Amino acid sequence: MHYSFQIGQRNKLWHTLAMHNMDFRETVIIDTAAAALVASPATGVWRNPLAREERERGHATSIVRFDPGARFAQHGHPQGEEILVLEGTFSDEYGDYPSGSYIRNPPGFKHTSFSDQGCTLFVKLHQFQPDDRQQIHIDTRNTPWLPGPGLLRLMPLHDFKAEHTALVHWPAGYRPDPGGGWGGEEMLVLSGELRSKHETYGPGYWLRGPHLSQDLVEVKEDTVFWLKTGHLAPL
Repeated sequence: MHYSFQIGQRNKLWHTLAMHNMDFRETVIIDTAAAALVASPATGVWRNPLAREERERGHATSIVRFDPGARFAQHGHPQGEEILVLEGTFSDEYGDYPSGSYIRNPPGFKHTSFSDQGCTLFVKLHQFQPDDRQQIHIDTRNTPWLPGPGLLRLMPLHDFKAEHTALVHWPAGYRPDPGGGWGGEEMLVLSGELRSKHETYGPGYWLRGPHLSQDLVEVKEDTVFWLKTGHLAPL
């Protein structure tokens, strides 16, 4: 999947990056491929803030793009870091992570991040539960899918208490059962398209719904999306 972004100025809408989409009772839908990026503190690293508590710390969910050769100086993640590499290769001093890599770095982890050839990431910061200490690196390109109900397929990525993260494959014509969304759900469409009664959400769409929300009705073609459930407090 190719992501095409408009590049914003360093100060464009900078004041809006605090307390942005932080009401988890609301449904949020963003076409990340059409949104403008704003500059980060590191030269050549750009961000599309999807949800953000404070400008440079606290809860944050973002699309992040590294220009070729861009580096982010050593920094820590007091409450963890979760990454899905969407394009290119993301690197730090511990290794290289190509497109399709799923990464979880636990609270307290520090690294220097960079990309020699450029990359695009989906990143969630400061959202680990306090006692979730597992570090995970999964190459989803070489991980088998598991069968789910009907013809649905799953690739589990992380489970901790009520929180579950996976890649999900819905075959063409699949209709989800009603009554989902327990504890909230969050999706990033990777290929194909999700459909509701009124809208269609193609590659790059990020959707976040509150506890017991579910508006998706079917898919017309094979569709793959990243899914997290159970991490948003019930109403």
